[in-house]
Amino acid sequence: MTTPALEALDATQPDAALATPGPARRTLAVFARNKLALTGALVLLALLAFCFLGPLVHPTDQIHTDLSQANRAPGADHLLGTTDLGYDLLGRLMYGGRTSLEVGLAAGLLATCFGTVYGSVAGYFGGWTDAVMMRITDAALAVPALFLLVVVAAIVTPGKPVLILIIASVAWLSPARLIRGEALALRSRDYIHAMRLMGGGGGRAVFRHIVPNAVGTVIVNATFQVADAILYVAYLSFLGLSIPPPAADWGSLLSAGITYTQVGHWWLIFPPGLAIVLVVAAFHCIGDGLRDAFDVRLHKN
Repeated sequence: MTTPALEALDATQPDAALATPGPARRTLAVFARNKLALTGALVLLALLAFCFLGPLVHPTDQIHTDLSQANRAPGADHLLGTTDLGYDLLGRLMYGGRTSLEVGLAAGLLATCFGTVYGSVAGYFGGWTDAVMMRITDAALAVPALFLLVVVAAIVTPGKPVLILIIASVAWLSPARLIRGEALALRSRDYIHAMRLMGGGGGRAVFRHIVPNAVGTVIVNATFQVADAILYVAYLSFLGLSIPPPAADWGSLLSAGITYTQVGHWWLIFPPGLAIVLVVAAFHCIGDGLRDAFDVRLHKN
């Protein structure tokens, strides 16, 4: 025979279970409490809309030069002025942003994926496998990344796919070392031992257990890798090793505008420089917010 008190307790249990937020909601709640992370996300969305939707609102000719319109100051006809070849700078900034964001996102994600698998394999198997793989990584890290980028970019013609591969070829080293440390900690867990006893192999351990359980670290690191990749694009473009014209990116716009700073053409360097600073800062703020969001110690029931 049930008492009224027990009936009341049973009636409240489903509601209490529904009211308890899941891990995903708690993660989003922690991220939402970080005002800088939210600001970074809004800035990134605004820049994506500017670069990919802006040309539909403000169409310009970014293929044919018009020297009669070269180096015009901002005005009604050209809101941000024109470049030294007569391109509308606002439209150039949109198309250049597409290149910078596409190359940066692709190179950063490719580097993160390869570095994650590489570090997971090294950390899980350990022994001589880990020793050899990590010595390769240490040797590559000993050489400055910018030097490697310049050498490779000078040898090959840096089209967009090639530029992605060039940047990813040096950007995977950092996530590889980071995920290797995670794998060293995870391989001693009980569920890994249980998987081995049931006949599971190394591939299953890496792709079904190590990588999924390190996903928080992987996602946070991916945001920083994308930011670094965008900076690498700007570095190479500034040194004249960017995608050939008429294509452009923010780094090449900045490099071209430096020539005219002495004559007061500020509009040639300020907009692309500000765009680079904003997008890199946005990714770093998002990364900091995601790092807090995946920290279970900050989750509140």
